[in-house]
Amino acid sequence: MIPIPTDAQGMKLYLIKLGEISLKGLNRSFFEKKLKNNIKLKIHPHKSLLLREKGRFYLYVDDTCPDEIVEKTLKTTFGITGFSRAMVCGKAWEDIISTTNKIISIPPFVEGNLSQNAILAYDSPATCKYRTFKVEARRADKSFPKTSYQIEAELGGVVLERIPSLKVDVKRPDITLNVEVRENVYIYSSPIPGPGGLPVGCAGRGLLLLSGGIDSPVAGYRMARRGLKQECLYFHAYPYTSDMALQKVQDLAKIISPYMMGTTLHVVNFTEAELWIKNHSKEEENTLMMRACMMQVANRIAKNIDAEAIVTGEALGQVASQTLQAMAFTNSMSSLPVLRPLVGMDKEEIIETARRIGTYETSILPYDDCCVIFSPKHPLVRPDSETERNAFNDMNIDEVLDKCVSKVKTYEISYKTGISSL
Repeated sequence: MIPIPTDAQGMKLYLIKLGEISLKGLNRSFFEKKLKNNIKLKIHPHKSLLLREKGRFYLYVDDTCPDEIVEKTLKTTFGITGFSRAMVCGKAWEDIISTTNKIISIPPFVEGNLSQNAILAYDSPATCKYRTFKVEARRADKSFPKTSYQIEAELGGVVLERIPSLKVDVKRPDITLNVEVRENVYIYSSPIPGPGGLPVGCAGRGLLLLSGGIDSPVAGYRMARRGLKQECLYFHAYPYTSDMALQKVQDLAKIISPYMMGTTLHVVNFTEAELWIKNHSKEEENTLMMRACMMQVANRIAKNIDAEAIVTGEALGQVASQTLQAMAFTNSMSSLPVLRPLVGMDKEEIIETARRIGTYETSILPYDDCCVIFSPKHPLVRPDSETERNAFNDMNIDEVLDKCVSKVKTYEISYKTGISSL
């Protein structure tokens, strides 16, 4: 057995499976280092040790760190496809049997509090919350004397002796006991799914236009899943939009913050700009001009924070301002790329993601954002870019937008401690 590092003695072990990162070529170490740093930042201040081996991370965590904290950390860290509480032992068969008895004596195999750290006694039958199981062995070390099938059959007998209520089901088991024979032997139960994707911070920086709706938090989530580090921008039009609308956006930013490795929320007072647009443009152009102004403000703020792209929650054809022609016009207002990760999704797909990441119930709270204040009854659907560019210039709104940018209020949103004003 390769000795466990001295620093890891007495610590809990979690086996972490990597997905897309494992397919990278010569630059794989860059992605692995970014993921390693993200995990350690989230686990801090709890002591941890993270080791790498052939498409796996082995996370050793201080025994005093609650399982709930580790689970929440790994569930919201992009780059991870699955993880499980694990145990490690040598290749002596007696050690493997003993370790198997230990791993099936703690959750999730048996009923119990996930925060408990002590190994339950295994000299008597345990109560299991599952009906069926299977053992799945992976013998990476081909010199090990037992075949994968022999490992599965014999350890299956160990499980049945310990938990007689279980039955074997090799096709659709309720839970799987995994055994990996490598330099050491790792034993763990069915992995908890991770979010996949690439580690946040490996694909540059962006600015997310975060409204109080369903779409934009999902857009931020999807771009974070591709490794984009993001700050958020919200347009507030008090008193036409209430303080509750601002609180709603702050709450949404807090919900997606763990996925984004923390974020910053920039709040623009957009009231004067909204009124200027209403008084200096045609009614059917109000929404289009508002989107153009938002894009110009976003472009300036993005450059101030060294962001390299702007992210929106637009989906093609969803509303009048999200036609190809309208998007082309708003694109022309930014010198940075405009990313629309939802552009080909339908509303049901977006809602399903919002429910899964926990933003949906907050997004549907009845506090309108500034986008709906002066919405025309019959908005322009297929604008001509040159015509609307002239109309935009005729508004002479540059000074108003400069004022918006100069008076931005900023909130730092930690993935651990919540929100604080800067």
